[in-house]
Amino acid sequence: MSFKTIVVCLTTEANAERLTKAACHLARRFDAHLIGFHTRQTMLIHPGVAVHLTPESIQAFQDAQTRQAEQIREVFMRETAKETFPNEWRLVNADAGSASGQIIEQARLADLVVMSQADPDHDRADQSDIQRDVIQGCGRPVVVIPNIGSYEQFGDRVMIGWSATREATRALHDAIPFLRDKGGEATVMWVSHTERDANHLGPSAAEVASGLERHGIRTTVGHWENTDIKIGDALLNEASETGANMIVTGAFGHSRFYDFAIGATTTHLLKHMTMPVLFSN
Repeated sequence: MSFKTIVVCLTTEANAERLTKAACHLARRFDAHLIGFHTRQTMLIHPGVAVHLTPESIQAFQDAQTRQAEQIREVFMRETAKETFPNEWRLVNADAGSASGQIIEQARLADLVVMSQADPDHDRADQSDIQRDVIQGCGRPVVVIPNIGSYEQFGDRVMIGWSATREATRALHDAIPFLRDKGGEATVMWVSHTERDANHLGPSAAEVASGLERHGIRTTVGHWENTDIKIGDALLNEASETGANMIVTGAFGHSRFYDFAIGATTTHLLKHMTMPVLFSN
């Protein structure tokens, strides 16, 4: 398996260059077809609101969206012009209620999706919580790139968060193309809060590490046993200590209520990430 179609979701001018460069690195590495994708927001006008809007204000909004889309396209075209892999630009119109659905539909056609960490200072209102929507809805692995930093080389030294769940299993296998070539290295990392968790996670982590070794991937096993530290913090700390340049983890294995009431590892990583994270659901 390899990634032969990659979609990069370019949502704002602020993240366009950083995301495109990260996506170009992946397309170059996997000799993939890269699709730059943007949704241009259109104004959904309800009858009760229309009387308060002038034709001039509607036109100004549409013009602003068109300018933003063109600026993002120019960044994508400039960066991909330097490359030899095939690429294309796609632009679709979306009202405030359909942006995430349009991205999910596009993402389902790809092998890998690249998008940015949430950015409240620049994201449009219709992009709120879009990372969660895409990760849960597209059925494809999603690499989320942090808002700060440059990521033109990553994915060959990977920290895999292991929880012995369906989501974690899928994430581990989605990471194999990153690791199978160019001397990739992986650490299978598990974190336990109780002795019972440790007794379950330790043996299964050793087994999946052996499976990665059979793919020719140099693999070690790490763990934080019976700790009170949040799993997300443990993964971030250990990834930094071991020199990893990407974290891989299963995503959103619990309900929205669980995430709100207790706090989930996925949500924590999306908020505090310090390196690219591959999420699988």
